[in-house]
Amino acid sequence: MHELSIAQSLINLASQTAREAGSSVVIKLNIRMGLLSGIGKNALLFSFGLAAEGTPCAGAELAIEEVPVSVMCPHCEEVKFLVDQYCFQCPICGTPTPQILSGQELELVSLEIAAEEVAA
Repeated sequence: MHELSIAQSLINLASQTAREAGSSVVIKLNIRMGLLSGIGKNALLFSFGLAAEGTPCAGAELAIEEVPVSVMCPHCEEVKFLVDQYCFQCPICGTPTPQILSGQELELVSLEIAAEEVAA
């Protein structure tokens, strides 16, 4: 299950970023994940919850924005969104569409971290 290693990488990155910002608590991670990324959403959410225990991300929300598959239709000369992520044909004219523009990404977009109070 490669989702566990992906979850651990997200946790490591978020934890390091929080430490550098002077915080020890990550509240939320916002990610964008393409439908063709090869990552199972439910498996990633499950793995994240397990891997986050004992880290600054414990209890943090993993918010996933799913990115649809967009392609460039060579016949219509326009960007189209695939209706079926496994059928690489323009949904309008039926032309094969080998040029994928989006839908393969996995990116950490933003973090929400807790502000740490400074002892006086």
